[in-house]
Amino acid sequence: MLRYLAPLRAAEWIVYAKPPFAGPQQVLDYVGRYTHRIAISNNRLLSIDDGKVRFRWKDYRHGNPHAVMTLTADEFIRRFLVHVLPEGFHRIRYFGFLCNRQRASKLARCRELLGMQPGNPAAAASCPPADYRALYQSLTGTSLTLCPACGNGHMLVIEVLRPPDRPRWICDTS
Repeated sequence: MLRYLAPLRAAEWIVYAKPPFAGPQQVLDYVGRYTHRIAISNNRLLSIDDGKVRFRWKDYRHGNPHAVMTLTADEFIRRFLVHVLPEGFHRIRYFGFLCNRQRASKLARCRELLGMQPGNPAAAASCPPADYRALYQSLTGTSLTLCPACGNGHMLVIEVLRPPDRPRWICDTS
């Protein structure tokens, strides 16, 4: 594989990029449809019968009318798998101050510009608060141990109710 990549590294690449026709918002909308969703959502699937899959689609070329398409199961799966990335590939890559290269120094600079106290996030992560109540208070400033009505008295756990030993009845209609 390296012998195929070596000539590409030596090639002089010319990148041509032009502003989008409809503006940056249209680009974000377009890319957003593909980065956080699957190829087709379940609500667009209409039926799967006799080796055929029927689904709704939008015809962008002819004024966006909704239409129904029927494909063989093999063709539907082939088209679906075109959208699945090979192993080792990622749909979203971090860039800017979140990219891997010099992330720590860039985050430190961001914190400095925001006027945040410099700290060691690794040390803070290694010694979390004692329990969830302390963590909740450190994050929200609201105590779970003080009485919510008066704000003075401390609430104490007197008893923890256990679920019954017998399993709960579940209606199975299958």
